[in-house]
Amino acid sequence: MKFVSYLKDEHDQLALLVDGLLYDMDILHPDLPVSMGMFLNYWDDVLTIARAGESAVKQGRVSKNKGIPYDSVRILSPVPFPSSLRDGYAFRQHVAAARKNRNAQMIPEFDQFPVFYFGNHHGVRGPGEIACLPDHLEKLDFELEAALVICKHGRNIRAEEADAHIAGLMIMNDLSARRLQAEEMTLSLGPAKGKDFATVLGPMLVTLDDLEPFEIPCKEEHTGKNWNLKMKCLVNGKQVSEGNLGEMDWTFAEIIERAAYGVDLYPGEVIGSGTVGTGCFLELNGTGTLNDPNYAEQWLREGDLVELEIEGLGILSNTIVREEDDFSILARKK
Repeated sequence: MKFVSYLKDEHDQLALLVDGLLYDMDILHPDLPVSMGMFLNYWDDVLTIARAGESAVKQGRVSKNKGIPYDSVRILSPVPFPSSLRDGYAFRQHVAAARKNRNAQMIPEFDQFPVFYFGNHHGVRGPGEIACLPDHLEKLDFELEAALVICKHGRNIRAEEADAHIAGLMIMNDLSARRLQAEEMTLSLGPAKGKDFATVLGPMLVTLDDLEPFEIPCKEEHTGKNWNLKMKCLVNGKQVSEGNLGEMDWTFAEIIERAAYGVDLYPGEVIGSGTVGTGCFLELNGTGTLNDPNYAEQWLREGDLVELEIEGLGILSNTIVREEDDFSILARKK
C-alpha cells in the first residue's frame, strides 16, 4: 500500500494512493485513523482494514468519484510529525569515497557496528519549496537516501526481529549546509546547524509487502531485509547521482538493533539509511577535484529543482527558495 499525507482544512489528512487518486481513510472505513501519527500507533489493528479498503477501491466497490487527484492538493511528508529522527551511515561506498577525497584512510570500525546521528524531527518537510537562510545557501547539498518509520514499540530489539517493526519505506533528502557543518564539526560535535533546518521525506510511505518483488539477500554476515531499488537524483532535470538501495552494507534491521539498545522505540520514529554512494555533491565534488584540479564544484542554489527518485517509492521534488531574512550566524562568528 502507498500512504500519503496531504493538507486538508489546515490539518494533515492520511490517504491511500491508488491509480493517481487519494482516498481518505474515513472513506475507506469509518474506523480508520485519519492521520499517520494515529495510524502508526494502532498499526497492527488497522492495517488489515486499510488493505480491505484498498481492495474495495481496486475492485470498483468504492467509487472513483470519492478519490481526490494527487496533483490537486498540497502533499506533506508521509509522516508529518515524527516522534524522532535518526539518520544512519549504511553505505560503505559513500563513506570510503568521502574519506579518500580528504586523504583519510577507511576506518575499520565502519565494518564493526552501524552508527547514526539524531536529526531535528521538527524540521521534517515534504515535497515543495524549501526555504533557506543565507548561511544554508553556502554550499547547500542534497543527500540521496531512503528512510523507514517504526510501527511497533520495542526495546533491545534484535536484528533478526527488527523488520517486523518497520511500517514501510520512503525517500529521504537529508539537506546539508556544508559550510556550517564543516565549521561546527571541527569541534568534534555535530552535525547540528548544518542539518537541522530541513530534512525532506516523501512523497509516500510504501509498505514492505508492496516491496516484496524487489527483495534481495543482504550482504554476507549481515542480517535483515534488503531491496534492489534503483536510486537517482536530478537537479534542474540533469541527473547528477545514481545508486541502489541494495548496496546498503548495514541493513535497516541492524540499525534498528543499534538504536533500540537500552532504549524504547515507539511508532512514528523515523530512521534514514544514510547517503548512497555518489549521493551528494560533497562526495561528487571531492572525487571530481581529486581527479581534476580544475573541476568545477557544484552546489544547490536558489531556484534549483531537486528530484530524488527511488524505484517503487516515487519521486520527491523540492525547489530551493531564499527565506525573507538576511540573518547570518556565520557573520557573527567571533
